[in-house]
Amino acid sequence: MAAAKGRREEPRAERTPGNLTAPRTATVDRRTEVAEIERLLQEPSREGAARLVTLTGVGGVGKTRVALNAAAALQPRFRDGVWLVELSPLRRGALLAHVIAETLLLADQSTRPMIDVLAEYLAERELLLVLDTCEHLADDCALVTEILLRAAPGLRVLATSRRVLDVVGERVITIEPLPVPDADDARADTADAVALLTLRAREAVPGFTVADADRAELVRLCRRLDGLPLAIELAAARLRDLPVRELTARLDDRFAVLGDTDDIAGDAEPPWHQALRTAIGWSHQLCTPAERLLWARLSVFAGGFDAEAAVRVCADDHLPARRIPAVLATLGEKSILIWQPTGGGERYRMLDTIREYGVHWLRGLGEDDTLRRRHRDHYLALARRGDAEWIGPEQFAWYDRMTAEHDNLRAALEYSLAESEGHSALEMAAALWFFWYGCGFFKEGRLYLDQALAADTAPSPARVRALYVSGPVLLCLGDLPALEERAAECTALAARFGAAERACAAATELRVRVLRGDTEQVLSRVEAQLATDWRAEPLTLVPLAALVFGAHTLVAAGRFEEAVARLDELSAACDRSGERGMRAWGDFVRSQAELALGRFEEAREHARAALLVKHRLRDGVGTGMALEALARADAATGRHQDAAWLLGLAARLWGTLGRPQAGIPQMVAAHHACACRTREALGEDAYRRAFGLGHATNLNTGIAQVLDPASAPPR
Repeated sequence: MAAAKGRREEPRAERTPGNLTAPRTATVDRRTEVAEIERLLQEPSREGAARLVTLTGVGGVGKTRVALNAAAALQPRFRDGVWLVELSPLRRGALLAHVIAETLLLADQSTRPMIDVLAEYLAERELLLVLDTCEHLADDCALVTEILLRAAPGLRVLATSRRVLDVVGERVITIEPLPVPDADDARADTADAVALLTLRAREAVPGFTVADADRAELVRLCRRLDGLPLAIELAAARLRDLPVRELTARLDDRFAVLGDTDDIAGDAEPPWHQALRTAIGWSHQLCTPAERLLWARLSVFAGGFDAEAAVRVCADDHLPARRIPAVLATLGEKSILIWQPTGGGERYRMLDTIREYGVHWLRGLGEDDTLRRRHRDHYLALARRGDAEWIGPEQFAWYDRMTAEHDNLRAALEYSLAESEGHSALEMAAALWFFWYGCGFFKEGRLYLDQALAADTAPSPARVRALYVSGPVLLCLGDLPALEERAAECTALAARFGAAERACAAATELRVRVLRGDTEQVLSRVEAQLATDWRAEPLTLVPLAALVFGAHTLVAAGRFEEAVARLDELSAACDRSGERGMRAWGDFVRSQAELALGRFEEAREHARAALLVKHRLRDGVGTGMALEALARADAATGRHQDAAWLLGLAARLWGTLGRPQAGIPQMVAAHHACACRTREALGEDAYRRAFGLGHATNLNTGIAQVLDPASAPPR
């Protein structure tokens, strides 16, 4: 980062924080409902304002779309943004606070309960949380919402749910079906139900127009579907094959056949409006047998999925693998699936109501447990592949793939934990070490590891490995007592098994010594671990971590040239295999050694290299450490405004992690020394201004400036 030339420019206005995206398809406005939501969620001083608004209504009525339209209109009123939390893939309320924190980019790495972390984080913020699809977690949503609203006066919550949350002060708005005009109404074309049908018809049939003769049929069709948006959209997809008049006639026949009966397989019927049940059932009836079977089987996925997962989970003799890509495409054309192009390839998802229909059909087929087991087996195999390939050239690709599959990983773990036989929960929780540790999900990893260890207590190699995997997670959370307990059990249990298990125990004991700050013990254990032929392919985490721990300990002991020699070994090994994450930790430690040796430009370059990788892998601690290292390099070379700005940017990040400088005493001391030196050089007022500008900068924008000043907006 070049030194500032003269007076710093004021930062450009950041985009409003939040995660709302523009809708993929056009929709009707629902102005009345949106205006009422805006009125209720206005400034608290106004009469009639509310802090929690819940949108209720039958499935398929459009609660989510109304909430998103209202949230977009409200966005400018919230200093800290509007954040959509999608809850439909979540099957356990215990993870609710984790999912909210994940949405807010709050990656706390402390031992505090996540709900306490959330409450503290939101206490000084003004933002709107949109909790979408709460009905299956209504009690948990009510409890979490009540706690957060009590702690954060600037927080507002907009929830969608088929059930009210029953929280004190909750205001409930029932979303009704779209109004349907009379057939002879001159304004029928602009009525919401007809307008939506026309929009979707034009998407399904390019060039679709509404002739006078068709207008009455469109109105009749909307009335038959009671103005339910999802039912209208499913019917519109059939206009590829049928004219409006014939489509309406067939739906009339469908209603006559169904009456009050239910053609959904299974005993329990979801609480659906008859028009929606008819539209979904008719869409199901018009599917081919292969499409119906795939629809049912795909219902086991949580969130989205790709074609490879669909083949591996759903294919068998009744549904050959070679046919599945084509069937996925036709289900998309019929609006049963939503196609989602992503940077990592094509993915699909189902609306909740469509998935519910598939779940009931799957149960009626007697395949529910079989498909859930196959789903679990697929994601267990994926975890094992990631375990084997993470230390290698595909780390970024694995990060992208596994974060995209987060919901499915949770579902597979939940199924494994419910099993009474085998070690699949232990195996999967341990195989996902790279996800918990390398992708930044420390607290969730601890939760699943704790549950798996508690559910499967028999001595086994799988238990040894799960105890070992707890090591890096607990180290990053700074929980020394828990780490000591796990290390003691791991050591005692490993003695019953082979060399691989004893190596796991030794690595866990090393992490205990690191967290204790026991210099001599760390160095002696590092030497013992590196005495083996660790350079042989494939590389594993154990020797790479030992090199990082050893170099860090040598830097703390003032033995800088020895640390550089160790880090040269690490860099060479990582470069041979294409590994990035541990190499980045080495670059960070190298920046400390180079700084101590007076080689400031080298320190800056190594810190920037660490920042590039750690930010890409969403490693909050690594990113914060790299920013602090850059600040120290700038302070050492007289770039004091840059140093203060970087300290402010780092402080913004540490606020989301809960442990500034990761709680490492040497790093805390180095931070204070840098801050004092910079404040003394600039003076208190100038320091506060530069620090404040850094702290006010969007983290991604600020890091882009650091990594490539020429392509980023000026600070």
